[in-house]
Amino acid sequence: MPSARAVRFYVANGLLDRPEGAGTAATYGYRHLLQLLAIKIRQREGQTLDAIKIEMKETTGDALERRVAASLAPALAISQDPVQKNGNPVAAWRRISIADGIELHVRDDSPAAQDDTLVTLRDTMRRQLGV
Repeated sequence: MPSARAVRFYVANGLLDRPEGAGTAATYGYRHLLQLLAIKIRQREGQTLDAIKIEMKETTGDALERRVAASLAPALAISQDPVQKNGNPVAAWRRISIADGIELHVRDDSPAAQDDTLVTLRDTMRRQLGV
C-alpha cells in the first residue's frame, strides 16, 4: 500500500476522495481502499496519473469494485486441484491450538497426523514460543 504521504498527494490531486473528517480524525473507508488499489493497478498497467484521475471521477463504486476484483483475481486464486483422499476431493484437517492466535493445521492423511506426533509437535512449538 502507498505511504501516508502518497495518500495525501492523491487526495490533494483529486485522484482519491477526501476522507471523512480532518486532521487526526480523518477516516478512510472501503471506497478509498478500492480507489488506492485501482490507482496502483492502473499505474502498474502504465496509465498516467492524469488519465487515472479522469477514470476515478467517472467510475461508480460498483464498477470500481468489479475492476479491482477482476485485476486481483488471478493473484488471489487458490489452486483448483483438490487434495484426493480415498477418492474424496475434500481433505480433512486437524487443528491443534498452540497459543493464543496460533494454530497448527495437519491434513489427516499426513504421517504427522498421528496423535503422539501431534502432541510432540504442539509441545515443542509451545516450548519454542515460551508458552
